[in-house]
Formats: sequence, C-alpha cells, structure tokens
Amino acid sequence: MENVLIATVLSFVVTYFSIPILIRVAELKHLYDEPDERKTHKQRIPTLGGIGFFSGFIIAATVCVPTLQNSPFQYMMAAFFIIFMVGMKDDIVGLSPLKKLIGQLVASFAIIYLGNLQITGMYGFLGITTLPSNISLMLTYFYFVVVINAFNLIDGVDGHAGSIGLLVSAVLGAYFLHVGEITYAVLGFALAGGLASFLIYNISPARIFMGDTGSLLIGLVNAVLVLKFIEVAGNPASKMPIGATPAVAIAILIVPLFDTLRVFSVRMLQGRSPFSADRNHIHHYLLDLRLDHRQTTLVSVSVNAIFIAGAYFLQDLGTTVLSIVVVGAATTFTGMLYLARKKKLAVKTAVTTITQPAAQSASTPKVLRVTTGGVLQDK
Repeated sequence: MENVLIATVLSFVVTYFSIPILIRVAELKHLYDEPDERKTHKQRIPTLGGIGFFSGFIIAATVCVPTLQNSPFQYMMAAFFIIFMVGMKDDIVGLSPLKKLIGQLVASFAIIYLGNLQITGMYGFLGITTLPSNISLMLTYFYFVVVINAFNLIDGVDGHAGSIGLLVSAVLGAYFLHVGEITYAVLGFALAGGLASFLIYNISPARIFMGDTGSLLIGLVNAVLVLKFIEVAGNPASKMPIGATPAVAIAILIVPLFDTLRVFSVRMLQGRSPFSADRNHIHHYLLDLRLDHRQTTLVSVSVNAIFIAGAYFLQDLGTTVLSIVVVGAATTFTGMLYLARKKKLAVKTAVTTITQPAAQSASTPKVLRVTTGGVLQDK
C-alpha cells in the first residue's frame, strides 16, 4: 500500500512542476500544435505535455515497483521508453504512419515476447477457450496496436484522452491493489497520478497538449494493465475472480476502443486509409451538438464509467452474451449521437441557405424606373 501511495504522489508532484518548464521550452523553441480547419483550438498550443507525465510516471514506477525475481518490469520499461521516443520524434519533427507502426510493434514485442504477456484464451467467447500459439500471438499484437492508437485518436478535445486514461488506469490500479499485484497497481496509480496533475494544465482552456508522446504512452500502459487484468481476473483461483473477463475488459476500454474500431471500419469501407483524418469521432459528434470541451470530456468519461459498472454487475451473463450487450449498447449510443448530429447539421444548413439569399438581397441596391404612367416600379 505504501508503494502505491508514494508512486501516486511522486508522479503527481514531478508532473506538476515539470509542465510549466515544458510550456516555457515549447514557447522558446516554437514547438506548437498549429490550428487548422479540422482542429477545435483556434490558437497555437505547446505539445510537450506528454514528456511531463512520462517523467513523473517513469520516476514513480522505478522507485516504487518492488524488486521481484522473474519480473517483466524491466521489459515494460524498455517498451515505455521505445514508445516515448516514437511519440517525441513525431511531436517534434514528424513521423510517417509506417515508422510509428514499426515503433509500436517493437514496443509490443518487448512486452509480449520478452515479458511473456499475451492473450492465451477467449474465456468461452463463442465457445472458444484456448487459442493456437500463432493465433494468440497475432491477436495480441493486433490488440496492442489498436489500443495504443485508440488513445492517440481520441486526443482531439481538451482533457479527453487524459481523463479517460486516468479513469482506466485508476480502476485497474485499484483492482490490482486489491488482489495483491503490486507491480501493476503501482503502474496504474503512477499513470493516474501523472495524468491528474497534467489535467490541471490540459482541461479547457488547455495551456498544453500531451502530443503523441503522451497519448501513445497512455495507450501502451493501459494495454498492459488490461491484458494483465484479463489474465488475473479470469483465473478462478485469484483473490477476486471476475466472470466474462474479456467482455468486462472491452467495457473498461469502451470509448477509445469502440470509437477507433468504428472509425477505422468506416474509413476502409469508403476506400480510404484507416489513418486518414476526418471528423467522425464521438467527440466530434458531441462538439457538433454544441457541447464545449469540458462537457464533451465529462460525457465521454461518464459513459465509460457507466459501461464499466454495468459490465461488472452483469458479469454472470457470460462472455459471449455480455460482449454482445456491451457492443450493442455502444452501437446504439453512437447511433443516437450520429442521428442527433445529422439533424443538427441539417437544421444549420437550412438556416444558412435561407439567411444567405436574404443577406444578399439586402445588400443589393434597388433600381427604380419610371413607367409611362409616371409610376415608380422595382426592378
């Protein structure tokens, strides 16, 4: 318990005092996120915030994770540093999607192959229990790439990715603390402490963004925590076993995971690259419904929390049924947002169409002519 408390406080303090320094460095070196027609901010914002809570997280984890024999912690640290370098290079000089993907795969390799952490079974989903080794490996790599990019892709609103990352890491950290998995409890609360401190500067109006340095790290750490959660909670002999573990894990990551898979699917069905930019994320829907950044973040975090609680209380439904319920509920909620947004934009377009001709006619001077009867007529 002491390790977890120290890790949380240490990560919070280091992040809190490093962010103002990073803001100043970004201003001196002109390291900004420039606004454009797709982005929601209207002024240049520094993008080095991820370095701040990475520093707090790494220092806290290094100091507070207990030294255990055969612990995979050293391989996790290697993966965290790899993803940090990938994100920082992308923030500072830019990086192609292929090189980012290679970096993510290398970081995943350190955890999967060296750390021996991977998906080994489906826990009864569609009647499947164990998986062949090749399928298990491929599924685990796919899982890591999707979750890492999921947090990167939802980082489009002030405080959004940080708040959801805080929720996920705190929930998982609390679970690991309860079951005695101190290494993973420290990782969860160290990330949560750093994100809580970072959000002081990132909640709208944001003074700094986390950039890819931060969002990729959040994705990787939470990918590790969720995978370990499936392994521990899915074991009937554990201190706190949870039924339908994969479905509960989906619920824990529902906002970033479902939104990313949905957007990727839509883009590929339209013949576009899954990494091409658009305004079809859930946070874009909420913004188009006239919610501000704080309200959008609050709705997303609240929905994610409701899904977590709901999945926990419905765990007895079984993996297959609960997975269908979770995905179905997410699809229904997103569909409602889509229809509401479509209606809102249709009304806005209609109003614009009506007002523009009126404005044009008002600005056009009238021409009057005199008829043979001496009457003035409009022309």
